[in-house]
Amino acid sequence: MFSKSSEYAIRAAIYISAESSLDKKVGISEICEHILAPQHFTAKIMQILTRHHIVSSQKGVNGGYYLNREQHKIKLIEIISAVDGDSLFAGCVLGLDACSETEPCPLHQQYKTIRSGMKTMMEKSTIGAMASKLKRGRGFLRSA
Repeated sequence: MFSKSSEYAIRAAIYISAESSLDKKVGISEICEHILAPQHFTAKIMQILTRHHIVSSQKGVNGGYYLNREQHKIKLIEIISAVDGDSLFAGCVLGLDACSETEPCPLHQQYKTIRSGMKTMMEKSTIGAMASKLKRGRGFLRSA
C-alpha cells in the first residue's frame, strides 16, 4: 500500500526513535542494517526527513540521526506526506486520473473506506508510540 520510500522512512524513524530514547545517535549503516534497507536509497530518504524536521542529524565523530522530545510526537502521516505527498489518501486505487464520487472506478467505494481508515490510523499513530511497542517486543522492523 505504501511506497518503498514511505515504508523505509517510517521504519527508519521508528528505529531512530527507539534508539534516541537511549540518548544515542545512529548512523545510516546501523539504520539500514536494522530495517533491511539499501543504504544509498535510505540516505536520500533521511535527507528528506531531516529537511522536514521529522528527524534531526548531527555531523561529526559523534554524529548521526536522532529525535528530540517533540519529534517523538510526530504522526506517521507527516512522514508519508513529507516523502510521498498526499496522493495515497486522495488518489484512485487503480491509478485513474478522473476517478471521483461522480465518476468512480469499479473499486472506488470499497477503497474509499479502506483509505479513510488508513488515514485515520496514520493520523493517530506517533513515531514514539511505535518505538515504544518495538522496545517492548510488540513489533519488529524487519523480516527474519
